[in-house]
Amino acid sequence: MPGAILSPHLKSAIRNYTLLFVGCALFHIVGTWSLPLIDRDEPRFAEASREMIERGDYVVPYFNNQPRLDKPPLTYWAQTVSYRIFGESDFAARFPSAMAAALIALSIFAWGRRIGGDKIGQWAAIIFTLSLQTFIHGKAAVADMWLVLFVTLAHWSGWELIENRESRTENRKTTWWLTFYFSLALGFLAKGPIAWTPLLTVGSTILFAGDLKLSRRLKFVRGILLMLAVIALWGIPALIQTHGEFFAVGISRNVVGRSFATMEGHGANSPGMYLLLLPFYFITVFLSFFPWSTKIPSLTAKLWRRRDNIDNYLIAGVAIIFLIFTFVTTKLPHYTLPAFPLLALLFARRLLAENARAFLRNCAATSAAAFLAIALVVPPLIARLFPAYQLFHASRPYLQPDMRFGSVQFEEPGVVWYFRSNVRGFLTPLNRRRAAEFITEPGPRFVILPTSLFATLFRNHPDDWKFFSTHGFNVAKWERVDLTLALKSE
Repeated sequence: MPGAILSPHLKSAIRNYTLLFVGCALFHIVGTWSLPLIDRDEPRFAEASREMIERGDYVVPYFNNQPRLDKPPLTYWAQTVSYRIFGESDFAARFPSAMAAALIALSIFAWGRRIGGDKIGQWAAIIFTLSLQTFIHGKAAVADMWLVLFVTLAHWSGWELIENRESRTENRKTTWWLTFYFSLALGFLAKGPIAWTPLLTVGSTILFAGDLKLSRRLKFVRGILLMLAVIALWGIPALIQTHGEFFAVGISRNVVGRSFATMEGHGANSPGMYLLLLPFYFITVFLSFFPWSTKIPSLTAKLWRRRDNIDNYLIAGVAIIFLIFTFVTTKLPHYTLPAFPLLALLFARRLLAENARAFLRNCAATSAAAFLAIALVVPPLIARLFPAYQLFHASRPYLQPDMRFGSVQFEEPGVVWYFRSNVRGFLTPLNRRRAAEFITEPGPRFVILPTSLFATLFRNHPDDWKFFSTHGFNVAKWERVDLTLALKSE
């Protein structure tokens, strides 16, 4: 209403939410502009989003002019929006993850307030934000933070639906019901079926409560149909355009295949190693959830002796996520990130109940200072270790939009991401024989190859060719590399 005056309580709530969001967003943004895109996944996501804009196709992602069917499109959509605002850069590719991480903190804060008041919400948001794995992935140009956001919203709305409150209106119930199933759908569009774990959490909670009438509030059949209908708005066009390949690759290979076999060397490659790695996440959580994980043993013991319905719900969500990934063959420490908001709420409730405010304040201050120092100091120091990044910046003045380029024994996605910012063509994988032929063909072009091959392949090169050499570290293969870029301008 025009002229309406906000109540002091509402003003305070708006201020708290705004400060939390801005503070978390700035925390995650720091350093994203000075660190080259890492590993294989970051440049794959960043480049696929650029090609999505170039092609004008927002249904099927492409990387290096080939369909990339590994992940659903929500992260690409977010990155394309970021590119429209900031231009195509490492910072713009990572900006959506920082925003998602800040939104997760807001969701935890709001849920914590519902559970036990402002203090629980504030500290739960801080605990999540200042854990090591959140610090890493809040700055990464990948899909994980969007997955965590929608899994958190689904867990929260699921808890609201099964919590018995007689005063709740039908409109409020409908809002939570819609939030639950839309979050499951958007979570799937972020990273696939793992986003549906909240269905198991609410289902197990209802089952152990022994009150099957609670299931009526979830209206599972119509809700799942709604969820599938939202997914189908993208999924059906994607399946039609790819003749079913999106399902075959995205689900059959990346979900089923990841469960029973290692992918890209991550996990167990033998039955004995599989058994040995079963406790993987129950060990790595002490690093991933650091520094708060130092309290896991004492917290576990106390929850074993005494817990309430809220604890049971949060524990169920954590246990389901950890158990699913325990039995999946492919393993990476960050896979259990969707459980971290629930862990943060558990920790905040228990530590505040024990009046451990000194521990909370000291831990938060120390970790915030350490993480910010790392984000500001480390990226410029290690940027020189990224060979594709270094070669790109050395050769940048000589790159031309109509150039073609190829590589020998170094086809990491970072090459495509960096060089395609100045070159319209796509990377051509080459063998030794083809490399010498490729660069002598008409038109401007360049080749990236191991420095050890340079003298053999280009012993009698023309004087007007340009050469740039660097050495660094291939993070994806965990090996040192020495590379040379040979460039022909005409």
